[in-house]
Amino acid sequence: MSSLPTTEQQTPARDKSAAKRRDPLALLVRFQSLIGLVIVAIGGIIFSPRRHGEILFLAPDNIANIVRAVSETGIIAIGMTFVIVTAGIDLSVGALLGLSSVVTATMMINGGFGLAPTIFLVLLAGIAFGAIQGTISTRFRLEAFIVTLAGLQAARGLALVVSGNQYINISYGDGPGLAPPVFAILGERLFDNVVPVATIVFVGFAAVATLVLNTTRFGRYVFAVGGNERAARLSGVPVTGVKIAVYAITGFASALAGIVHAGQFNFGSANDGAGYELTAIAAVVIGGTSLFGGAGSMIGTVAGTIMLGALANVLQLNNITPALQLLSTAAIIVLAAVLQSLVRRREGLLR
Repeated sequence: MSSLPTTEQQTPARDKSAAKRRDPLALLVRFQSLIGLVIVAIGGIIFSPRRHGEILFLAPDNIANIVRAVSETGIIAIGMTFVIVTAGIDLSVGALLGLSSVVTATMMINGGFGLAPTIFLVLLAGIAFGAIQGTISTRFRLEAFIVTLAGLQAARGLALVVSGNQYINISYGDGPGLAPPVFAILGERLFDNVVPVATIVFVGFAAVATLVLNTTRFGRYVFAVGGNERAARLSGVPVTGVKIAVYAITGFASALAGIVHAGQFNFGSANDGAGYELTAIAAVVIGGTSLFGGAGSMIGTVAGTIMLGALANVLQLNNITPALQLLSTAAIIVLAAVLQSLVRRREGLLR
């Protein structure tokens, strides 16, 4: 007897799947970051201060500042998306950014390393750091937030040791104690001084990550592990390897953001990156990636990152205090999480 479902069995399944697609709440969650971005943009235009009739929110310099400001957290959020799709979490990303910026500055200024060896070794160190966390979490079956919380402390401690709790300033030129002048390009803008180089790095990384997540076998494995780990394992998916790999990707992203940070601000500091992990998680959640795993979108993460940056910019333009900015962001995160939970309940009822 065939084990394939009959036509009569397939019909209810198709009906339920169609019902999920038509669920307005599910559609709202799926596109919440894009909807939120449009709402924030409209609000920014309406409430933006004017100067000589010009809407400051739409000024090219202001737009460039928004996308430049979110580039580092955006890079981290891209890596974080892989982890959260597998139902994991990584709290070490901000501290790893700080460590990477310190190591980048130290290698070029104090170590005399060239640009290419510095970037290669810092990225390699970031991958190794993430892979070690993933290995500890999976091999010893420890909760990811515990392992990465320890990783946060370890990265911050290492950064303090390497830097001596001092800013490592980066000066440019030829000779000992100077960084290659080409590294300064990370703090500049291209195309008639409009597009920040850091944003180009962010967009390029997002494009590659989107292709990997949506078109490769590894991407399908990531969704499978997050959707149902046991079923994925029984289907032959190398669950342990996939989990280690996503933490290695997050480590790579954090190291890349640390290099960009050092290039933008011309120094490395052990204290930089504090709180970035929460901003990155917020961008991923607002972008529609499920905290329960198995669903997510890189485009949503990019939109969520820009939305948070635009919202902060609108509030700053209107002289809203940082405290209210944090409260506004927190309210949006809670709303996004609640919507996800409601959709999950409704999908459960449809099964």
